[in-house]
Amino acid sequence: MKFVQGLVLGICAMVIGSVANAAETVHEIKVQSLEGKEVDLSEYKGKVLLIVNVASQCGATPQYEQLQALHEKYKEQGLVVLGFPCNQFGAQEPGSSDDIRKFCTEEYKVTFPMFSKIDVNGDKQSPLFDYLKKNAEDHSNIGWNFEKFVVGKDGKVVKRFKTRVKPDADEVVSVLEGELKK
Repeated sequence: MKFVQGLVLGICAMVIGSVANAAETVHEIKVQSLEGKEVDLSEYKGKVLLIVNVASQCGATPQYEQLQALHEKYKEQGLVVLGFPCNQFGAQEPGSSDDIRKFCTEEYKVTFPMFSKIDVNGDKQSPLFDYLKKNAEDHSNIGWNFEKFVVGKDGKVVKRFKTRVKPDADEVVSVLEGELKK
């Protein structure tokens, strides 16, 4: 009986894992909003996305200000910043969805879409971050909070930036502007 249960669980894990592996673009992936509602990323077809794993108690948390500024500056041109809270690095995002929403709104006036807390590495990693890592030039695990992925209007990964690269750095802005012109 244990063998059959293990076999069934293994098959289920392979099927779930293959969803991200089978996806050809982020537009084929579904995620949960910070309010717990399912969001189909196909809603963002034709938009340039800046996808970031975020945290409220990280040394890089002030990057929220730059992310919000980019969102405001380029949203009319088609940029959408997507924030994914993550507690995998130094327990820097311990709060509930309500805590996260309150912090982002009160401290940084965040208006870009925020999503439910996720894992970006390991056995329980989000299918989205599995896809992003597999389709970026650098396939390594996420090293810390505030890693950034630029996704083109076609839903494919264009570029990955590590935590130390600020959202408003020239190298990020040039990639975003290039993608927005396409």
